[in-house]
Amino acid sequence: MKIATVLRNDDYTREVELRLKDKLKEAGSMYTFVTGPDEHPDMVLSIGGDGTLLEAVHQYGMQPTYVGIHTGHLGFYADWRPDELDDFVTMLLEQKEPFIAEYPTVQCQITTGDGQVYHKWALNELVVRNASLSTLVACVNINGDELETFRGDGLIVSSPSGSTAYNKAVDGAIVHPSIEAIQLSEIASINNQAYRTINSSLVLPKHHTVELIVMNPEIMIGLDREHGVWKNVRSIICRVGQDKVKFARYKKLTFWSRVRNSFITGSR
Repeated sequence: MKIATVLRNDDYTREVELRLKDKLKEAGSMYTFVTGPDEHPDMVLSIGGDGTLLEAVHQYGMQPTYVGIHTGHLGFYADWRPDELDDFVTMLLEQKEPFIAEYPTVQCQITTGDGQVYHKWALNELVVRNASLSTLVACVNINGDELETFRGDGLIVSSPSGSTAYNKAVDGAIVHPSIEAIQLSEIASINNQAYRTINSSLVLPKHHTVELIVMNPEIMIGLDREHGVWKNVRSIICRVGQDKVKFARYKKLTFWSRVRNSFITGSR
């Protein structure tokens, strides 16, 4: 099996990677470490935090399975702590078959006023804001039908696993990753006598689309860790992605256990 690693940029994380490689080398295992997507690893180890995991997924795509080792605060995606490396290596050496958890993604089509089309995706979420940090104005269509004209700070379209990230911070629902859905949530919408929005998160099933018809000449678009200013965006269409990100679970830790440990107890 070929393994690649993606690291958070700090000395402690690099030390954890070296310890892991040494343990596998000492065991004389059949595992080899590779660098770069061109070498088509079977497994990618993300050593760091959730941001590191998002970086790994966008670097290596949907083909490999992913395992997270957190080296800082508790990560929602990570299963292992540095002091559990021996247990992790033992499971690898015993070639125990992990449970493969598949997490849906958000698939996005961004169309500009001059007709250019860009296809993007996110494991956590798409975030849209006005580039000047003033009011974002966008018509929101569900399956081609108008829902509302949104005015406010921004909009989030999240995946089920991303429902525990920015979406949760704006009081969106937490959605189990076995549910193939996307969620549209508002960021500080304007609601008064002149302007009205639904002012509630919407969970949309796999066969639904949400389209944002953007009125601002420049907007900020965030896709997981990728952020940039886009000019002359006409529309953004989001749906549940066709492909899923695969996580190799070598120990039992349910989604709701992750939610509890990440947000309530702060422990594994």
